[in-house]
Amino acid sequence: MHKIKLKALSVNKAFRGRKFKTEEYKGYEYDLNILLPKIKVPKSEKYKVFYVFGLSSKNADGDNCIKQFQDIISKKYGFNDKKIYKWDVEKVDTKKGSEFIKFKIIKWKQKTTK
Repeated sequence: MHKIKLKALSVNKAFRGRKFKTEEYKGYEYDLNILLPKIKVPKSEKYKVFYVFGLSSKNADGDNCIKQFQDIISKKYGFNDKKIYKWDVEKVDTKKGSEFIKFKIIKWKQKTTK
């Protein structure tokens, strides 16, 4: 693994001014809140998440799906997404109209490495 000594740039620092939710985002948030299953996220100091995004566009970046989805599920399930320490993300090609999202949230016991 390669290591670069540079602080990562957050989305908040990457753009000027306030970000406002679009009508499309508000619709996505509304739909997700209806479709998300009733689950209990275990209380934990650290979490690991698994995301699978079934996308019909070959041009779609899988990482562009994470932030909005993660913000919505953390609000819905009552955990702070700053406590996510491990992500397992997969992009799956699918046909138009068959798009999907799979996810799982578990406690994370981080292994110490140097």
